Amino acid sequence: MTERSQQLKDFIDRNGSMFWYSPGPKSENVSDNLLVETMLNYGTMEQIKELFDIMGIKTVAKIFFDFINRSERCKGNYFETTLNYFTLFFNRYAS
Repeated sequence: MTERSQQLKDFIDRNGSMFWYSPGPKSENVSDNLLVETMLNYGTMEQIKELFDIMGIKTVAKIFFDFINRSERCKGNYFETTLNYFTLFFNRYAS
């Protein structure tokens, strides 16, 4: 995990309810993998777009592909429809 920008920390804080298991300021310490996974699985399109605006679509795509290519278990962390949609989406718009 790299040093987080204030903009990304604010984004995580605003969406803290999605990280209920890391209450308060600890939610800022979620890994990039977990941040991307949670937002793509559970976030609204507005939240996902904001994540792309902050981190960059290519960075989010790299985190996504690096994680799902680690193992079948990691790949299984994504809903089947989310995995399919964002694989197609990133291949088209982030490559």
